[in-house]
Amino acid sequence: MRKIFFSGAVLTASLLLGACSSTDSPAPAPSARASHNAADATFAQQMIPHHQQALEMAKMVPSRSSNPKVVDLASRIDRAQDPEIRQMQGWLSAWGVAATSHSMPGGHEMSGDHSMTGMMSDADMKSLDAAKGPEFDRAWLEMMIKHHQGAVEMAKTELAQGADAGAKALAQRIIDAQQAEIAEMQGLLKQG
Repeated sequence: MRKIFFSGAVLTASLLLGACSSTDSPAPAPSARASHNAADATFAQQMIPHHQQALEMAKMVPSRSSNPKVVDLASRIDRAQDPEIRQMQGWLSAWGVAATSHSMPGGHEMSGDHSMTGMMSDADMKSLDAAKGPEFDRAWLEMMIKHHQGAVEMAKTELAQGADAGAKALAQRIIDAQQAEIAEMQGLLKQG
């Protein structure tokens, strides 16, 4: 009996070890590389410059706005989106994916007249840069609403097509935060 038991134990151990060391490549350990798909990479690659433009717009506000509520909103946008940019840059690095998919002069991906949802053209940005006071506030709110609507659309695409749990969680946070900010901005426009 003892010999049969020993043989059974050796056979079981051999089968378990054999399953772990087959001639196929070893199963990868869970990693950032294995958790993402092309939609996740596209989401990060596009949302980074999208957020960067929102930060550029937010940084215009303190020197041009006449409305403390607009100044406060711009400050909140700056505080929220800057860490999200760093988070997405970290994902792209961990995934071994280039940070940009369309490099353009000036440091901004797809800057100028382009088709990324919600992005302002160079002409829009120059016009905004030249405005002051209530004229600036109205233009800024209208542009930021469009910008946020674009980000929400991009985030919804990530939720529908992405695979990475972290990227999908960020997409949901973007949807929740930016839809609330859109409602706030629409309210500010009505007051103005």
